[in-house]
Amino acid sequence: MSGSDLRALFRSNDRELKAVDFFADRQGEWASVAESLVRHTERVRAPGFDVQDLEAPRRNVLVFYGVGGIGKSTLSRGVADRLADGISGREDWPPLHPSVGRVLPIRIDLSRETGADVESLMLALRLAVANLGHAMPAFDIAFQRYWQTVHPGEPLEEYLRHRTWFSRLPGSNVLPQQMQSVLSDAAQAVTLPGTAGALVGVGLRALVGALRDRRHRVRTLAGCRRLADLLEAEPNQDTLSYFAHLLAWDLEQLPERHRVTPVVMLDTFEEAGHRGHRDLEKLLQRVVWLMPNVLFVVTGRNRLQWADATLEGQLDWAGPEYWPQLVGGALEEPRQHTVGYLSAEDCEIYLCERLTISGEPLLDDRARRFITRNSYGLPLYLDLAVMRFLDLYRRSGRAPDVHEFNLDFPALVARTFRDLAPETRRVLRSVSLLDSFSISLATTAAGLDHDAPAMDLAERPFVDADPVAPWPFRLHDLIRGTVREADSTSEDRWSEADWQRAALRAFQALGLESDRDRTRLVASLRQGLRLANDYRLDLGWLEDAAFRYVEDFIWEPLGTAGTDMSDSASITTPAHALSVTLTAVADRQRRHRSLTAETLRRVLASGHLPETLRELPQYFLAECDRDLGNFQASLSGMQQVIDIGGRLAATAARGQAHLARRVGCFPQVRDAVATLGTEGRRDRVMGDLWWSQGSVALACAAYAASRDEALSTGQSGEAALSQACLSFASAFQDRPRAAEQIARAKDLLGHASIRWAEIQVEIAVLVRDAGMATDLPERAEQVAVLAREAGLTSSVAYVHLAACFHAAVLGSPALLEAARDRLAMSVRGEEFAYLMELTYLMTGDQRPSELPAAQWLDGVQQTQARWAALVADRRREAAANRGA
Repeated sequence: MSGSDLRALFRSNDRELKAVDFFADRQGEWASVAESLVRHTERVRAPGFDVQDLEAPRRNVLVFYGVGGIGKSTLSRGVADRLADGISGREDWPPLHPSVGRVLPIRIDLSRETGADVESLMLALRLAVANLGHAMPAFDIAFQRYWQTVHPGEPLEEYLRHRTWFSRLPGSNVLPQQMQSVLSDAAQAVTLPGTAGALVGVGLRALVGALRDRRHRVRTLAGCRRLADLLEAEPNQDTLSYFAHLLAWDLEQLPERHRVTPVVMLDTFEEAGHRGHRDLEKLLQRVVWLMPNVLFVVTGRNRLQWADATLEGQLDWAGPEYWPQLVGGALEEPRQHTVGYLSAEDCEIYLCERLTISGEPLLDDRARRFITRNSYGLPLYLDLAVMRFLDLYRRSGRAPDVHEFNLDFPALVARTFRDLAPETRRVLRSVSLLDSFSISLATTAAGLDHDAPAMDLAERPFVDADPVAPWPFRLHDLIRGTVREADSTSEDRWSEADWQRAALRAFQALGLESDRDRTRLVASLRQGLRLANDYRLDLGWLEDAAFRYVEDFIWEPLGTAGTDMSDSASITTPAHALSVTLTAVADRQRRHRSLTAETLRRVLASGHLPETLRELPQYFLAECDRDLGNFQASLSGMQQVIDIGGRLAATAARGQAHLARRVGCFPQVRDAVATLGTEGRRDRVMGDLWWSQGSVALACAAYAASRDEALSTGQSGEAALSQACLSFASAFQDRPRAAEQIARAKDLLGHASIRWAEIQVEIAVLVRDAGMATDLPERAEQVAVLAREAGLTSSVAYVHLAACFHAAVLGSPALLEAARDRLAMSVRGEEFAYLMELTYLMTGDQRPSELPAAQWLDGVQQTQARWAALVADRRREAAANRGA
């Protein structure tokens, strides 16, 4: 459990000096882990244990909590390593009792920097069990449905390969194959034709539907009582957390010789939630409750409060009757433990073995006693003291005097702080304002013109490094929290005005970084919004960054480092208002549009946004109103943005053109196109206009031009949106080409998050299969449900248009009448009436006199001829396919 400490090793020319990263083993904590595993496996293997019992109290959580810097993460990593290889680095940790059997450790860091969420947790659990060599059929089928909905067009193997954390897990190579095998086996069992490669998208939905009614035919799934309910639930992260029940059930079905006891270590649990915000903690608790056959080892700063009945409502299961061993005073393992400060004996061992020269401890007995006494067993203190000793030793060539270590922790930080060169201290103060930093960012934030002080700081033991992060360095949290206190006693301490100036420098440095690429744009926004809020700074570069963030439809979560910055209930500063706005705009891709609209109205009512930014919430509120079917409100909102004449004026003009198309005013749309230009996405609007006239070739050419222009300027979100529209238009006329366009759209949408476009591609699949697929009405209703749940009224209308096209090709009056009835529910006066009129033009039926008539570009007869030709061509193709 030790290795060379290269940073310490390279601070001295003395080749006899040995420095190791030494882990002082915690015998008591390991004993708790070992005893918990014995108790846990006894319960799980008892005759009466039922993994599907959702009422029995849970006794599967072991908790270690304590202050920052106490060594909780080190303990978590040590336990994971020990369980993985079965070999302890010291004799202090005895082997597990033979009755425990095979153990499968899975460690997950929940810290903000890792971006861990429920999806990451469930994927990590599934990847960990992949190498057992057995598929997890119940979980795999449900998860594939979730994946196709939440990540349309993005293959799971591609996702795993491009994310460093997952690619390092051993199961990443075999998991996709296992999941596809499960789908094929299930399809055969329910007599559904299809191969593994075909069971995606619509094929997967058909399989899910068949399993609801014929699950008993699949022997491996017959006993999973709640599978059908989970397959019917809307796929989202909330539903995903319930899939833990399926994975627990699958694990129980493994043959006896392949049984394992999973041990899931959840580290940095304090970042999963706090007293006012337990959304993630609620999902994690649900996973723990639904997997009673898994032992969870939680490490964090705070005691788990799950046994507190007053939290009912914030958590699914709260109270001592649910978690009897998490109550205070519980004696039986697994239970909650304070992570004790290292014992004097452990400190002695640590200090003896951390630095040696010619095999002997570099620190003498007296120095070790002073350091041990002042450390109170805090591992971070020991490490800081060792590094201070080494620096003094290097400077003088002799062991430092004892009085130089007679310091408490703040004093040691202060002394460490004072020992730094003045410019390095300046850098340390500056980066304490940042969540993470690079050498160049730290130098600029400190107001220096050379990198050496920042490079010196980055080598210190209290600076963590993550090479894959946008900015790789991060101060240890305990140091960040102590810098201001330590600074108050230093000779060159900063005043409040100095800190304010430092915050401004750091803020401006982030602004320079925001121009480099989109990754740094998002990272700069996250930290810049926090600084501007905390220090009441002018928004400055944040205004331009905010517009650049929204202009390309990618919508990375901002996660602005604290719930107070995303809480719209009481907006207090311009930065707070902007943070709420951007978070709401991004989240509209993952929740109902009405929730976003409500939040944006609160932002506008707060009055905290400057006039130059008010168009941002105004435009997206108008867009939400359009999606929700609030036609007049949307029209008025778009006009307000146009009248402002700001950066979103062209976008709002396009929005008005969309609204004009909704009510069939096509000449008005054509006239508006001339004023839109590139910023107004002129070509995409023309594509929207041409397909509605039945001019599919012109529509496809316009959409392709819009896509290519977006790709040439690096606007991947706009390219994906245009491609989704292209796949829809091409599906009416050229089915082989449509298949290619749909595949390309899914590929482009794998790098963006545009819910409307994702559903539009699903509608394109329906149009492509119109007249060919016997189950198209059922599939259409499934897509319509997705559109309704997202609050997308236009998508619902397009789904029903596809169903009408299908009925027209088949020449089935009954199907056509039913499809028209569903489409009629989307028609509100003139809004979407043109779609209903199209269903009469494509069949030659008489349009009802009460139906508002659209203003077709070249008249009703020409438009009818084109749509009738599309239907006739599809009929001939369908007949040829049946004849073949």
